Amino acid sequence: MSLLETIHGPRDLDRLSREELEQLAVEMREFLVREVAKTGGHLGPNLGVVELTLAMHRVFDSPHDAIVFDTGHQSYVHKLLTGRQDFSRLRERGGLAGYPQRSESEHDIVESSHASSSLSWADGISRAFAMTGQGDRYVVAMVGDGALTGGMTWEALNNISDDNSRRLVMIVNDNGRSYAPTIGGMARFLNTVRTRRAYRSLYFSSRRFFDRLGRPGQAVYRGTRGAIHGFLSRFSNNEALYSNLDIKYLGPVDGHDLGSLEEALRQAKAYDAPVIVHVITQKGRGYEPALADVADQFHAVGQIDPETGDPLEHPSKPSWTSVFADEIVELAARDPRLVGITAAMLRPTGLHKFAERFPDRVFDVGIAEQHAATSAAGLAFGGLHPVVAMYATFVNRAFDQVLMDVALHRAGVTFVLDRAGVTGPDGPSHHGMWDLAILQVVPGIRIAAPRDATRLREELAEAVQVDDGPTVVRFSKGSVGNEFDAVRRTDDGVDVLREAAHRDVLLVAVGPMADLAMRVADRLADQGIGATVIDPRWVIPVPGSVIELAREHRLVVSIEDGIRVGGVGTRIRQDLRAAGVDTAVDELGLPDEFLEHASRDQVLEEAGLTDRHIARDIVSQVLGTRIPVARPLPDEPAREYDAERGR
Repeated sequence: MSLLETIHGPRDLDRLSREELEQLAVEMREFLVREVAKTGGHLGPNLGVVELTLAMHRVFDSPHDAIVFDTGHQSYVHKLLTGRQDFSRLRERGGLAGYPQRSESEHDIVESSHASSSLSWADGISRAFAMTGQGDRYVVAMVGDGALTGGMTWEALNNISDDNSRRLVMIVNDNGRSYAPTIGGMARFLNTVRTRRAYRSLYFSSRRFFDRLGRPGQAVYRGTRGAIHGFLSRFSNNEALYSNLDIKYLGPVDGHDLGSLEEALRQAKAYDAPVIVHVITQKGRGYEPALADVADQFHAVGQIDPETGDPLEHPSKPSWTSVFADEIVELAARDPRLVGITAAMLRPTGLHKFAERFPDRVFDVGIAEQHAATSAAGLAFGGLHPVVAMYATFVNRAFDQVLMDVALHRAGVTFVLDRAGVTGPDGPSHHGMWDLAILQVVPGIRIAAPRDATRLREELAEAVQVDDGPTVVRFSKGSVGNEFDAVRRTDDGVDVLREAAHRDVLLVAVGPMADLAMRVADRLADQGIGATVIDPRWVIPVPGSVIELAREHRLVVSIEDGIRVGGVGTRIRQDLRAAGVDTAVDELGLPDEFLEHASRDQVLEEAGLTDRHIARDIVSQVLGTRIPVARPLPDEPAREYDAERGR
């Protein structure tokens, strides 16, 4: 039996010797590579925090002591140490989540995987413990150096420094990277600690000297380490940064030395006041393919060959992100006003090619979506056209800035939202399902939802020509969908993909849902029901031709991969009523719920967004016998339908 198999909870670590802990670290890395290779997931970050997580659970007593992760993608080791070692269905329906999840374990507290929020959580939890007689409980927050680029972290530090009576330990897991290398002034500041030659030379040479003396020498080193650090700190003013906030600073600590980690964390624990422990780790530690991946050190991977790290899946179609990446470079080459902005996601959002071609025209602002939006407004005022690329779920964080800084000032800014709609295995905090409902309330905004690669190129080119207000281009995760040429395009840009002789049902497809709408139309045709399928291309504001086409049909069905509440379908219904059109509208979309991790197809099936469910519901409405969409029913033989008589 391996050592890992004997660990059922954190306290099982107490009986292990230092040698056994080192062996356990080796086994955990082997486990992570073997298991994550089968399912995909966040591999590099977890390989980097094995020793740190071991030390954290050795020193602190979870769940009595509250442990908070920022952002949570580095919690796989934590899961292994808290009784969750079945990774066979990681990030799949019914299996372990890719982030902490309260329903899985009492050891998990914060489920959100949006960065830079952990210190605010820790501030609140520690205040509550102090105020409710739970002062013996510690709060431990593990925050990546990338999260320090987010303003919310510094807002939290400002408030934490206001009260030194709490047992709060903040571990900065500093590997110099978020998704990619961390950028900005804070990154350069921390980098001086990691790379300053004099500091590193003295630190490691002093350590090697004591290591040569064996166990007695190592004991002396640990005993005198504080003095050594005091001397070496002359070469780095990192401590001064936090001491000015009246927060105790310990470090930097070698994040792969269990002895040093435990010592530093025990010192922090004994301090009985807010403490920052600066730990230097290596993302992808112990796995050569990850270390060789300069781009992101296997931050997140699909299914891979564990020996080589090579992907096992080779999509036959390009991804939405890659289509955008190529097209924005073409547009930028023709229009020198175009500049790119990303929030620590240069490669994941596809702006890396733009940066490679025009390095002075792309700005990575770190994990700071709010700043990205307002900075873009300033760039627009100065005569440029910014393209802000981020995941759809993260635009939620910048809503006030989109509203008050961009839209109010009629700034020509284009927001490109990747991973819009259902994203699948990363779960509720990563589904990009709120953007359509949230953003359409912004006055003057224009929102495009391309259905395929050709339309993405078209609509992106149209978006960057708008200079009197914000534009949005949103697209899905994964490979682009099937191409559908329009039968005709209306004067205001709506694509009619299928035109029925009998105008019974108008299917309004939002973006990639066009493929689904076409399949629904095929099923309706089998039932003798005529369905017209349209792609508005620009879904907000609702084009006038959508209203006119709705007037000609008996029923309008909108299909979108955002939430139904306040979605595009709701806007169509409102505009129809305002125009005096009384055609019935059925808005189909995602429920206003947090949707658990599962494959995209499974999530859509659960929401009733399949051709079979939708067609059956439309037939029931047209024939006057309502059947709930969500109830799976067996297929029935096609029935003849007389469009003139309605049956």
